[in-house]
Amino acid sequence: MLLTMDIIHHIIFQELCLGKVSPESRQQYLDIIQSLTVIGAEGIILGCTEIGTLINSTHTNTPLFDTTALHAAAAVNWSLNK
Repeated sequence: MLLTMDIIHHIIFQELCLGKVSPESRQQYLDIIQSLTVIGAEGIILGCTEIGTLINSTHTNTPLFDTTALHAAAAVNWSLNK
């Protein structure tokens, strides 16, 4: 049985980095998110640029924080306020 970290790593590097997005992988991520919320997680950080291509806020009620979008928004705000 693969550990959660192994599943995440495999999906990122063997699928998402190669442009592959599958419903099965999305479901695995959603299952992992659900298991984390059950033990108390109040939100999930999407800390890899490719994860946002697999899941978004329409797939789960758990708040997602996409670091790519957050960094882009911060860069725009910084540039406009400079």
